[in-house]
Amino acid sequence: MQLRRIGVASAAKVVAVLYAILGLIAGLLVAGISLVSAGFIGAQNPDMPPWFGALFGVGSVILFPILYGAMGLVFGAIVAALYNGVAGMIGGIEVELQDSGPLFSSPGR
Repeated sequence: MQLRRIGVASAAKVVAVLYAILGLIAGLLVAGISLVSAGFIGAQNPDMPPWFGALFGVGSVILFPILYGAMGLVFGAIVAALYNGVAGMIGGIEVELQDSGPLFSSPGR
């Protein structure tokens, strides 16, 4: 079997969701780091408002998944379209599949 073509829109959607999940993880990490560092910086700099670290942390949890998802959508579509062009010229990726039996069984069988 050979994978000859990838649906550009479906690949872009899947990659966008995967990147959004990675963006959420990255946003949570940045939020945690910013909250801890804002506590340290706030103790040394009394002019900094105490909500600054929390605002930056919450912003990263919201903004990172959106940005990562948008990048995944664009880059997923580009890579799928490039794959389709290359596979059309030199052939697709060869895939070997094995039948593992039925996924669902009917009652009474």
